[in-house]
Order: sequence, then structure tokens, then C-alpha cells
Amino acid sequence: MPKQKPSHIPEGAPLILAPAGNRASFLAALAAGADAVYCGLKSYSARAEAKNFTIPELAALTELAHRHGMRVHTAFNVMLTMGDLEQAAGLMQDLVRTVQPDALIVQDLAMITLARASGYTGELHLSTLANAGFAGALPWIHRHLAVDQVVIPRELDIDEIRTLAAACPEGLDLEVFVHGALCYGVSGRCYWSSFLGGKSGLRGRCVQPCRRLYQQRSAPQRHFSCMDLSHDVLVKVLRTIPRVKTWKIEGRKKGPHYVYHTVAAYRMLRDEGHDPQKKREALQLLEQALGRPASHYRFLPQRPQIPLQPGTPTGSGLMIGTVKGPAHNPTIVPRKPLLAGDVLRVGYEDDAGHAIVRVRQPVPPGGRLAFKPVRRGKAASRTPVFLIDRRAPELTRKLADLETELAAIAVPPTDRHHGRARMPAAVRLKKTPGRDMVVGRTAGRSAIEGAQGLWVSPRAVQQVKASSMSTVWWWLSPVVWPASEAETAGLVKRLCKSGARRFVLNAPWQAGLFDGRDKLDLWAGPFCNLANPLALETLRQAGFSGAFVSPELGQEAFLDLPRNSPLPLGMVIAGMWPLCLSRVISEEVKLREPFSSPRGEKAWASRYDDNYWIFPNWKLDFSRHRRLLEKAGYQWFVHLDEPVPKRVKLKERAGLWNWNIGLK
Repeated sequence: MPKQKPSHIPEGAPLILAPAGNRASFLAALAAGADAVYCGLKSYSARAEAKNFTIPELAALTELAHRHGMRVHTAFNVMLTMGDLEQAAGLMQDLVRTVQPDALIVQDLAMITLARASGYTGELHLSTLANAGFAGALPWIHRHLAVDQVVIPRELDIDEIRTLAAACPEGLDLEVFVHGALCYGVSGRCYWSSFLGGKSGLRGRCVQPCRRLYQQRSAPQRHFSCMDLSHDVLVKVLRTIPRVKTWKIEGRKKGPHYVYHTVAAYRMLRDEGHDPQKKREALQLLEQALGRPASHYRFLPQRPQIPLQPGTPTGSGLMIGTVKGPAHNPTIVPRKPLLAGDVLRVGYEDDAGHAIVRVRQPVPPGGRLAFKPVRRGKAASRTPVFLIDRRAPELTRKLADLETELAAIAVPPTDRHHGRARMPAAVRLKKTPGRDMVVGRTAGRSAIEGAQGLWVSPRAVQQVKASSMSTVWWWLSPVVWPASEAETAGLVKRLCKSGARRFVLNAPWQAGLFDGRDKLDLWAGPFCNLANPLALETLRQAGFSGAFVSPELGQEAFLDLPRNSPLPLGMVIAGMWPLCLSRVISEEVKLREPFSSPRGEKAWASRYDDNYWIFPNWKLDFSRHRRLLEKAGYQWFVHLDEPVPKRVKLKERAGLWNWNIGLK
């Protein structure tokens, strides 16, 4: 089994890591010569909407991949609740014993514990959902988590990537996205889908509400629907950074055509990018890959690109024509030839007339392809039609040959194991009532009595008298970028020197911003997305004093956690919780002014430090369940005091988020 880099890769070259959400895409990655492929199981994968794999299927495919010198990385990258641990432990044991992947991609710290407990000896990669995007995070991660690779955020530019690479301790490497879809929200800091529809992006179930139409004064537009990322020829710059060991292509929901073309293109750019003709061929392959319109995003700091063009269609696939004829008998008139086996999408996924059409026989340019109108809506005349997957004859033959080879591999039986996740010793719960904490942007009075919490900023630090420093809980931003790392570290140092002792870190590795010499009271914040005792135990061992749990949880998960937690716990009980944080915003979106969705949900955007916070116009509010939560053992109740713009009118609604429906 190839635990090391495949032998065919040029000396010093990074791995090309391909996505696979189904068997055809897995085989397409192999056919294109990918060095590694990443895929997920039917459960606990951050792309739950992809078909994904059973363990016997993945075992056979992994055997085939290893025969061809290709590594297999398995994504186990979702947030786990207390109720998930035993099933996840059993699945991990089955995966390790039957599949033996070369690497595991994890988000939740509990997965590291479960992997090592199951006897896994391969590599561990920290998912981009963990949001480790500044240099000071990396030594802390290596010391306390012992992972081999960190998948860094897509938002970083080349200078920032170099800064992170220079900070990597020996034994830790970086994985960088080079192509594929961009999320508007920062990975691991987006709750939009969960907040509006109960389907969490941290659980792999995002329904992409950011790609819908939103209206702010003018006509509805796709203000938050991003173009794709494509570094294309710029990857030659990444080639010069030794710590960047992997070029990652996004797209586990994509078909084999996309996988084959993108892998072939980046292999060409990596191995033959010095040849102008090969560069042109690679770019042609990327144009034919059926993705969205592409952007270099922030990769070049001197020429950053905002990947948001509200007036430009950003649906995936190649637009090949429009709908013609009456609504009861529509036809597609393609501008380019269609092949038998092509897959078309009529309209956008949130359109009433959206449909998937499979081409049964070739259609020439200007020909007509009839299709049945869908029941839930009618495709209007001139509705755009996109080619989203293609089985060209050459690729079809290659896949057929690999299918024949795969069929000869015996599928191993799966000895299902009942998981046993060994729980840490729980902290003794206090019988006293929970205390309140009001967290705001500036120092001042609040309608709620309690401890004061402040988001760390130059203004907030300047407002607090030295005599009060030790009584304030200082909250760090949910996202620290390299551009703001030095300022944040400087503010932390200034606070500690002035007597501050209580800090809430919204990524565990923000502990790397402290010099470690002061005796501090460090709590993990709610943006750490903590929801189970094993993750909490990892933080206890790393020196944390307590944790504020994820507010995404349902009632059962909220109430189960305190009596099993090795740390004292708090929670956000009320206030303005963001839909997401982003590093960019459309030039057409006005800050601190409301915008609305087609369903009437309203929100607004504010900027703090290097991040844009998108807030809904209703509050999170678990206050009615306070007694129940106190009885469960929560010691701190946080009220987020966010200033609401004058033009925004808050809506009266329950604000219970997933309390009644559970975290999906």
C-alpha cells in the first residue's frame, strides 16, 4: 500500500489530489493519472449530497488504486455530537481494518481520537473546515494534534501561503486548493444552511442558500453566489513552495468528465508547464471541464479578484443553449453538438422549472431535443440550458477498462463492529445557577446584568481601564487571517501585560497567539464547533479551562453534553448569531442595509477587522429553556450584544434554531 508519495511524481512535485463522489469519478481520477483521490463514506462525510461509498466498495476501489500507484484519502470531516460517537467509532474500525486508507481528512478533534484508538497508523489531515489559516496556528496544531497535513483556506493569497509554509514545523505540510467551487462563507464559519433550513454545512448537508437570489433595493440578483476558483497557470508559483505537498481539486459532487479534465490539466501544468503549447492545452482542458466561470480570487495579492458577479450566471456547467417552444412541449436547441450520454441541467437549481435531462442520442448544433416538463414548474422559453456531464468515447473506454479490472477484485466482507468510544472522566457539575455574560463590541452598559465580554479590537482594548482588565472576558475573532495576525497577537500581548487573564478563543489554535508564559484562563468559544466529550478532552489536555459549545445543537445534544464533559461548559443563550463570515463582499451589496431572500428572510452585512459578518434579522434565543439548561449543567450563558443598523427591523420569531428538529 503506497503510504509514501507515488514513485511516478517528479522530484519535489506536489501530489495532485482528485475528488470522487461516486465510482465513475473515482475511476476517472485513476484514468487521468491523479496521484491521490479523496472520497467519503455514506456517513460522516462533508459532502453528504454526493453518492459516496460503502466500505466494501471503497475497499475494492482502494485495492485498484494502490495497484496503479494512487493513494486514497478518506474524508471523515463532519462535526460529531455525543450521539454520533459510538456509530462513528464502529465505522472508523471497519474503515481501518477493511480499507486502510492512506490518509484521513478530519474536522472534529474527536475523529483524531477515534482514529488512533482504532489502530490507524496512516496520515491525518486537518480539514479546511477546521479553519487553520494563520501562521501561529501551525506549531500549536502539530504539537497538540499530531496531524501530518493542514488543508488551508481557499481565501489565502500566495504571500500568505508562503508565510504559513515558513511557519510549518518539521513533519507538518500544507494542502492547497487549486481548482473548484468557492463557498461564499469561510469554511467552518458558515451556518447559513443550518440556520435557514436545518441542514448543516458542518455535517455535509449544505443546501447552498448563498447561491439563491437576494434583493437589496434593485432587482433580485445572486449577490453571494461565487464563481469557481482556478489557479490554472499560476500554480507554477505554488511549485516553488516545498511545504505545499498537495494540490487539491474540489468537486465531490462532480461527474467523471470534470474530474478527468481537471486532473489531466493540472498534471500537464505541474509536469510540463514550462512548455507554452502544453499550457494552452491545459487551459483548453479546464475550459471543457464543465465548471462555473472561474476566478483567481485572492491568489495574486497585487491583483485580487472578487469572485462575485451578481449579474452574471454562476450555475455550474457549460451553457449550450436555451429552451424553445411552448411550456407544455419544450425543446432544447443546442449551440454545440450533444453526445449520447450527455447530462443537461435546464435552468438553475433553485428555479421552479429546473430539470435534469439525459441525452439518449446525438443532437447536432441547431437541432432540437424534446424533453418532458417537470411537474413542480415549467421551463419558460429562453431558460438557459447547461451541459453538466459528458461521457466522451475516449473516457468511456477508459472507464470500461477500469471497471473490468475492478470486477476481478474480490470485495472483502465487512465485519461490522459496534463502536466503543471510551469517554473521558466528566467534570463534577456545580449545583449553582448559571451566570450571564454579555459580549459586545464596545465597553458599556447592557440591559442584562452579568460578566462583561468584549470582542478583541484596538477600540475595545483602549476603552477598558487597567483596573478592569482582569474582570473582562476577551473574545477573539472567529477568523484570524495572516494580514491581521500580527495586530491580533500584539493586542493579546498588550492585554496580558495589562492584567487580562480570561480569553475566549474561537479556534483552538488561537492559543498559538499567546507566548505561553502567563497563567491564563482560556475557554474555547462557540465558533470552535464543539459538540462532543472527546473533542473537549483534547482541549482539556491542551490546557483549556472550559468551553462554550456550538449553538447549532438540538435539544438532546445540548442536554447530554454537560454530564459527559471533561470541561465546564457555557453556551450562547441569546443574541445575534451570524449566518456566516466571509472575506469578500459584492460591490453591489451595501453594508448595514437589509437584503431579502425570495422567501422574505432578511439579513444584513457588517464588517469587523478583515471579515464581513452576515446577520439574519432575528435573534437566536434559548432563554425559555434556561432552567432546563441550568439543570443539565451549563455554567455560563452568553448574550451576544450586536449593534443592529437603523434600517434593519428585527423580526419576532422563536429563534430556537435546531432545538426542536435536531442537528442534521
